[in-house]
Amino acid sequence: MHPPYDANNRPINLEKHWTMTVSNKTSPQAYDLIVVGAGMVGAALACGVAESGLRVAVVDSQAPAPFREGEVPHIRVSAISYGSEQILRNLGAWDQIIAQRACPYRRMAVSEDNSQVDSLLPMPAWLREAETVFDAAEIDMPWLGHIVENDIVQGALMARMQQHASLRLFCPVRIVGMQRQPDSHRVQLEDGTLLEAPLLIGADGAQSQVRTYCGIGQYREQYEQQAMVCTVRYRGRQEDITWQRFHPSGPRAFLPLADSAGQHYASLVWYDHSARIDELMALDDEALLRAIYQGFPRRLPSLEAIAARARFPLFKSHAFRYVEAGVALVGDAAHTINPLAGQGVNLGLMDAAVLIDILNHAWFEHQSLADPNLLKTYERKRRLANQAMMSLMDMFYYGFSNDSMPLRIARNLGLSLAQNLQPAKRQVMQYAMGLKGELPRLARAS
Repeated sequence: MHPPYDANNRPINLEKHWTMTVSNKTSPQAYDLIVVGAGMVGAALACGVAESGLRVAVVDSQAPAPFREGEVPHIRVSAISYGSEQILRNLGAWDQIIAQRACPYRRMAVSEDNSQVDSLLPMPAWLREAETVFDAAEIDMPWLGHIVENDIVQGALMARMQQHASLRLFCPVRIVGMQRQPDSHRVQLEDGTLLEAPLLIGADGAQSQVRTYCGIGQYREQYEQQAMVCTVRYRGRQEDITWQRFHPSGPRAFLPLADSAGQHYASLVWYDHSARIDELMALDDEALLRAIYQGFPRRLPSLEAIAARARFPLFKSHAFRYVEAGVALVGDAAHTINPLAGQGVNLGLMDAAVLIDILNHAWFEHQSLADPNLLKTYERKRRLANQAMMSLMDMFYYGFSNDSMPLRIARNLGLSLAQNLQPAKRQVMQYAMGLKGELPRLARAS
C-alpha cells in the first residue's frame, strides 16, 4: 500500500490531519453532505444532488468575478465538450452561459511546425504540411464544443445553487478546521459556523484541503515547460476553429472566444521552457505581438491588441485513491492533467455526473451516502478513465515536444494518415465529445 504524501511528496502525518482544530462550543448544522469548493465541478455536483432534495452545504473562500456586458473576456477559459454541455444544460445552467459569453468551435486542427526541416531532411509537401482537422460536420453535429470563461460557468452554476431550497452556499468564507466524528465529518468556518454531514466532498482544487485532511497522498509531476496565456483582440471574421501547432519546445494554440462589445477576441497559449516564458512576459505589448507573429503560424488572424496575459506552471497529479471513510474527491482535488487539449474541466464534470447518479440512487434507496461500497463504485468508474486520458495527453506531450528526426517523420505520417482515416476520426470525435460510451444520466442529450 502506498504511504500518503503531500503535493511536495513529503509523508503526511495522518493523525495530525484527521484532527484539525474544531471548536465544539457551537451546535453543528446538519446536512446530508458538505461540498468543499464551489468551482465548476463542485457547484455542478451540488446542484445535481440538491435536485433530489438532499440537504447540501457548499463552502468556498472565493466567489467568481461577476459578469459584465462588454468587458474583455476573462483570461481563464475552458474548452467545454459537447458532453459537458449536456451536463450543464441538464443542470439548468447552460442558458445563462450562452446568454452571456460562449464561443462554439466547429473544427479543431492539429499540426506540427516543419519550417526548419527541409534544410536537414527534405520532405514531400504532403508530409511536411501534414495536419489533422476534426470537423463537427463529419459527424452531423453543429459544433465540437464551446470555449467559455471559467467565471461565467461558475457564475451560472452559483445562480442555480441559489434556486435549490435544500442547498445552502457559504461563500466567501474560509474553513479553519475539520474533524472526523464516529459517523460524520465536522467543518468549522472562520465565522464560527459549524457544519456536520456523513459525507464530505473535496472539490477544492489541486491544493485540496480535504485531500490533505483525510490523509490521501498523490503522485505529482512538474513539466519542464510553462504556459503563457494571452487574451488578444483580432480583426476579420469570427473564427470557429481551435488549433494547436506543435514545436520542439512545446505547442502553441489558438482558441476563439465570444465577441464582446462588437470586438473579436481569442486566447493564445504558448508553451515553452521557463526562461523563454520569462523573456516573453517581460516584453511590452508591441514587442510581444511581434514575438507572437514570429512564433505562431501564418494562419493566425490579424491581431490588434493584447488585452491580458498570465503565466501558469504545468503539472499533473493523481491521488492514490479517490475515496476515504465518508470522503470523496472530484475534479482537480483527485487529478490534474496536462492542459494540452483542455480536458481537465471535462473530466471533472464527468466525475461529478457519475457521483451524482450514485448518490441520488442511494438516497432514493435509503442507503447511507457514506457507504464505502458506493464510494468505491465511483472510484472504480472514474479512476481508470481519468488515468487513460492523462496517459494519452502525456503521449502527445512527450511525443511531440522534441526534435528527434525519426519521431518527427513518424508524427507527420501519423497526422497525414489520421486526416484520411475518416471512420477512425469519427470514432475519436464521438468519444471525445461524450457521444459514445457508458454515460451518466446528466451527460446524455436531453
